[in-house]
Amino acid sequence: MMVQEEFEEKKKMIDEFVNSKGYRSMSIKEMAMVLQVPSREKKDFREVLDALAMEGKISIDLKGKIKPLPADVKVGRYMATQRGFGFVRVENEEDDIFIPGVHTKGALDGDTVQVLVKKEGGEGKRREGQVLNILERGNSIIVGTYTRSRNFGFVTPDNQKFTKDIYVAKAESKGAVTGHKVVVEITDFGDEQRKPEGRVLEILGHVNDPGVDILSVIKAYGLPEEYPDEVMKQIEDIPDEVEESQKAGRADFRDLQTVTIDGEDAKDLDDAITLSKEGNMYHLGVHIADVSQYVTEGSPLDKEALKRGTSIYLVDRVIPMIPHKLSNGICSLNQGVDRLTLSCMMDINEKGEIVKHKICESVINVTRRMSYTSVHKIVEENDEQERKEYEELIPMFELMYELAEILQAKREKRGSIDFDFPEAKIILDEKGKPIDVKEYERTQANRIIEEFMLAANQTVAEEYFWSELPFVYRTHETPDMEKIQNLALFIEHFGYTLKIKEDEIHPKEIQKLMRAIAGKPEEGLIGRLALRSMKQARYTTDCEGHFGLAMKYYCHFTSPIRRYPDLQIHRIIKENLHGGMKEKRIEHYQKILPEVTEQTSALERRADDAEREVEKMKKAEYMEQFVGKDFEGTISGLTTWGMYVELPNTIEGMIRVADIPGDYYYYDEDLHRMVGENTGKVYKMGEPLRIIVAGVDKLTRTIDFVLYQEDEEGNPILPPMEKKSPKERISAREKKAMAAQASGKGRGASKDKDGKGGRTRSDRGSRRMKDRKAKKKAVKRRSRK
Repeated sequence: MMVQEEFEEKKKMIDEFVNSKGYRSMSIKEMAMVLQVPSREKKDFREVLDALAMEGKISIDLKGKIKPLPADVKVGRYMATQRGFGFVRVENEEDDIFIPGVHTKGALDGDTVQVLVKKEGGEGKRREGQVLNILERGNSIIVGTYTRSRNFGFVTPDNQKFTKDIYVAKAESKGAVTGHKVVVEITDFGDEQRKPEGRVLEILGHVNDPGVDILSVIKAYGLPEEYPDEVMKQIEDIPDEVEESQKAGRADFRDLQTVTIDGEDAKDLDDAITLSKEGNMYHLGVHIADVSQYVTEGSPLDKEALKRGTSIYLVDRVIPMIPHKLSNGICSLNQGVDRLTLSCMMDINEKGEIVKHKICESVINVTRRMSYTSVHKIVEENDEQERKEYEELIPMFELMYELAEILQAKREKRGSIDFDFPEAKIILDEKGKPIDVKEYERTQANRIIEEFMLAANQTVAEEYFWSELPFVYRTHETPDMEKIQNLALFIEHFGYTLKIKEDEIHPKEIQKLMRAIAGKPEEGLIGRLALRSMKQARYTTDCEGHFGLAMKYYCHFTSPIRRYPDLQIHRIIKENLHGGMKEKRIEHYQKILPEVTEQTSALERRADDAEREVEKMKKAEYMEQFVGKDFEGTISGLTTWGMYVELPNTIEGMIRVADIPGDYYYYDEDLHRMVGENTGKVYKMGEPLRIIVAGVDKLTRTIDFVLYQEDEEGNPILPPMEKKSPKERISAREKKAMAAQASGKGRGASKDKDGKGGRTRSDRGSRRMKDRKAKKKAVKRRSRK
């Protein structure tokens, strides 16, 4: 891969060539010949073309022809909705393009499409477009529920955005029966009139079998499971204990009082703390597992770690970035054993300023493995039994609280924003069934560790920014000003203001707003709107700052067991410490880091989405037992189709607008409230409501509520409860269409990819077979004559 400057130059050159006057559309091979691209640079040439296509500057159609794109034609990823319409997200453009249902051209969720922008969005309005071409299909592997008919079957996808069922011929079903959860490969995507066709690759089990639900999410997101053989072979040679030879030349901190503080069930412990105080100076040591000592660049372990990008924490399991032998073994900072680390040693004054620091390779030995709960009991609750157990560590814990308070105050003074939304803790039984869902309790002990990690991340980022070496930064860009201005207008209705100077906003303004709404009924609404106005944090090669933390310099240094960017910068730091960052190595990192940052940012989003899906699914399953029961909750969201209500245990359900009794209700978008057309009754965000659980659908991860009502005798009025199987969700018309597809009716009018009519290859094959038999019979007849 090329260095970034050369890459950009080549992009510019090809863009100018494609948009020149005499250019005619040509294939990639033809263009390479015209531009005299050497064979050794063919791969780089293709990468440049792909980058231009993703930016919407050129198009590469399914036949491989390269064409210039007019300004009103964009290329992006299609995001479907259950209601038929969709949106196209264009790389590096803030707002999505709305695609009406009649203009999707059969695009499916995840497809890369070419879209014509028909209406430019005015103030507060969304752009509207029409899909011109499907350039690349997004998902060919789908997970869903199989339903068997007599001569065929069909799969109802779990992904509700994939709005078409997939026809499966009986011979391609692998013997699946109704109710089986299956992985299906799409062999023909169909078109606007014809449903997709596929073949079953794997039967995961029956929809109600323990563990099949989470396994379905793992398969749907393409999450890695088993490690390749070469990875397992590599870890065989890694010892269980640190060898003496590897400790040589490292700073020795084994005599320091050292603790890890994590959740009770954590097994991959990648950060440890040492802390002391002399006069007015705190000496804070943040010691991070030296994973790069064992996961070496370019090795099978390294390639697999980059492919995974991050560890994924599902409700009942962890899919680790590196195998458990390392993540829970020699790389984990376990109590009472020597471990190799990278240490960030900081001298911090009473104002919270880091006046001196040192980053070095080290060896430590953890004195005690602590939990957040235990430290909370010792310092905040003065628990006698706990204090006796850890008596010798109490002075250090009290010093930790003292320093963390100083660091937090300094961070808040700078304008750092805390979006402290409640998180759920889901407890499962041995069969994977949820038995409790409650709000995860975050104590001051959690925040102490966060403050120390932030200090180390900031210190490392600042040093490497000024060293002008290639590096990986954690970037959170300044919010889009249009969204901030809309937020400012909206909060005026509640009596709040945001100061915006010269089309710029300081994080302190958002921080002030979050403090002002704390504990108010509108806290949930305004907090979520403020969060949505922020951009998504990502990994970059340029140090662009972190808006949310109000930091100029920031990176992820503290979790190399579970995040690849941390592991990547550990390598750079170690190489620099050993004097190895010469010109050749600098060029090497300049080549690989843009791809590393892009890939790890995307894999982080995939992990977040999968974790969220499993959590929603288990919450829905937990609420199945409470159908017909009533609860107290608060309105947490309002839309044109209903009101979201959140229960104290973080579970959220929806009251559909049609089910709000007493009037016809409409959503007042400007004031974010639900209004009765005749009565004028208003429902607002944060308002307490008593609800009844009306229904639960684990497949769609949805929970339906209705407002609590009583009859004349004071008994609750229960809604009609019904639950449909996947088979019953398919309408009679769809079943008829499936049967027609199975018998081959109605196919001739449509065209497949080859443009040879709507038949599949097997249909054409059988037709050719019949033709050959007919010819043979004719020859025999002629010979007899």
